[in-house]
Amino acid sequence: MSNAITLAQGGAMGKVTWGFTSSLDGFITGPNRDMSWMSGLGSLAVGTVEELASKVAVIISGRRGYDAAKAQADERDELTSEAYGGAWEGTEFILTHRPEELAGDSAVTALNCSIAEAVDRAQLIAGDRDIQIISADIGRQALEVGLIDEMQMFVAPIFLGDGTRVFDVPGGRRVYWELVETDAANESAWFRRFRPKHAQSN
Repeated sequence: MSNAITLAQGGAMGKVTWGFTSSLDGFITGPNRDMSWMSGLGSLAVGTVEELASKVAVIISGRRGYDAAKAQADERDELTSEAYGGAWEGTEFILTHRPEELAGDSAVTALNCSIAEAVDRAQLIAGDRDIQIISADIGRQALEVGLIDEMQMFVAPIFLGDGTRVFDVPGGRRVYWELVETDAANESAWFRRFRPKHAQSN
C-alpha cells in the first residue's frame, strides 16, 4: 500500500520512508545502541545530507533510540548526536508507552499509539514532504502494515558483530525489495533507494 497519494485538497502527499546506515553485517547500531562506529568512515558528497534533510518534514523514532541518544550525548559526534547531523528541522515523534516521561522535552512529541496512527498524524503536518522512520523496530512495524513507500539505505564498510539489526523477525520472514535508484555521487557509501516489491512469510 503506497502513501504517495493525493490529498483531498489537491496537494500531493509525501512518501513514508525508512532510512538508516547499516554495517556490512546488517546492524544499524552497535551493542547498547552505540553509534561511535560511524565516526571516521568517510564523508558524503557535498550537499547530500542537506538535500536529504530538506525532503523530510516529520521523523518517527522509538523510545530506546531516544534514551540512548540522551545517555550518550557527551560521547556522540556532530553526525550522530542529531538527525542529519543538525541539518534537519521539523517535527519528531517518539513512540513510547510512557509519553508522560517526555513531557518536559519540547523538542519532541511523545505518542502512545500504533505506527499507523502516528503516520496519519504525521501526514497532517508533512504535506508534500516526507515522513521518515529511523527506528529498526518501528520500520518493521510499518512494513508489516504496508506503510513503507521507500527504504533509503547507506552501507558502511565495517562489521559490528552485534547490536541492533536492520530487520529482526524471530522465525524469519522474507521481504522482497526492488531497487529504484542508486546515487553515483555517493557510490563509496553505497547509497540505494528501494521500494517493497512483495512479501512472503516462510
